[in-house]
Amino acid sequence: MIKPEVFRQYDIRGIVDSELNSESYYLIGKGFGSYLRKRGLKSLVIGGDARHSTRGFMDAFIRGALETGCEITDIGIVATPILYYSIWKLKQDGGAMITASHNPSQYNGCKLNLGLGSVYAQELQNLLKLIQAEDFEAGEGKLLHNTDIEEDYISYIVENIQIERPVKLIVDGGNGMGGPYLPEILRRKGCEVIEMYCEPDGDFPNHHPDPTVEKNMQDLSRDVVEAEYELGIGLDGDADRVGVVDEKGKMLFGDQILNILARDYLKLNPGKSVIADVKCSKNLFDDIKAYGGKPIMYKTGHANIKMYMKEAGVDFAGEMSGHVFLGDRYLGFDDAIYVSCRFVEIVAKTAMPVSQYLADQPKMYNTPELHTKCADDRKFELVAKVCKEFQDEGYDVNDIDGARITFDDGWGLIRASNTTPVLVTRYEATTQARMLEIQALIEGKINKYL
Repeated sequence: MIKPEVFRQYDIRGIVDSELNSESYYLIGKGFGSYLRKRGLKSLVIGGDARHSTRGFMDAFIRGALETGCEITDIGIVATPILYYSIWKLKQDGGAMITASHNPSQYNGCKLNLGLGSVYAQELQNLLKLIQAEDFEAGEGKLLHNTDIEEDYISYIVENIQIERPVKLIVDGGNGMGGPYLPEILRRKGCEVIEMYCEPDGDFPNHHPDPTVEKNMQDLSRDVVEAEYELGIGLDGDADRVGVVDEKGKMLFGDQILNILARDYLKLNPGKSVIADVKCSKNLFDDIKAYGGKPIMYKTGHANIKMYMKEAGVDFAGEMSGHVFLGDRYLGFDDAIYVSCRFVEIVAKTAMPVSQYLADQPKMYNTPELHTKCADDRKFELVAKVCKEFQDEGYDVNDIDGARITFDDGWGLIRASNTTPVLVTRYEATTQARMLEIQALIEGKINKYL
């Protein structure tokens, strides 16, 4: 049958052959086709990334979905944002992207969509139950191919981006799916672009395709400094997460990228709300207020944020992990190719170097995202105990997603990862010493329950 553990919080993901194979994808396709048909829907678009197993898995998924009577449009090997764009442009009921995003080459997976919303959390579990019960619909499906959608997507972004001068930058595609698109779009807008690792390669031979980890951005940082270019942009494996380095080769964290984009957004949209996840810096939330916006702190997770944006009617949101969602002038989903272009738009408006964009903010000392191993069946309970302990002691605790404990001069976060057996922590304060104190306080309580 199918291994239940591959059905994660936000998507399906597992190791090729041992956890996911062609039979798995046949059943997922048959299950998702049935999931759509039971809702009176039938059209879906499918794409996949450049992993070696992807094309075969796409074919198996298609075979299963066709047996349920679905009409399927195959758009081939593309970036995840192009799959999302296709759902909108081709007016499809749903979508399936065969990808494992930034995971290593031995993984694959599947992101499922109902319209532009993710099928996640309980809905993914409902899909699993449907497959386990073999509660499949039957019908004769139809398969179409669309090879024009990539050019359509590129043209759409080119027409909707205004870059006022030729910015000089390097794009590190991480051998993922963003490399064939972003440099092309930027060149059409007059930019000078050096390509780095922009050829898709499912082995990811140069570095792990995750631009939020400093060591993966080292080559990009070095080359930006050597070329004396204005910035470098890194993309993850399926091009829905973005990373940036400034002209000095210094990496910007996800909340800093979001901060720069938010300032620009709020100039034209005063008083609007901006959503950011619980891992983001105090500077970001304070800065949104200072620029006349309304900051909303929300749960981590691209699917959570997309859902909440729709519920709350918000056009701009982002995460520490490099997912940025723009409903302002765009379609609201996490598209690192488009977001990169919006960032370059900002760079083109000024001669100020990128390293100076947030120089007016207070200096804060913070850790990156830290991970502590904790079994899946214990991690949520442990976080709840730590959260309650801080609440009982009278601390200021935001428990929207784990526990973010705020002090006069800093904050600390503990939450359970939704995708791996780890506890996620992050700490920030006005001094290094105070940051370490907050870290010691929270880790002391964690260690009591580990």
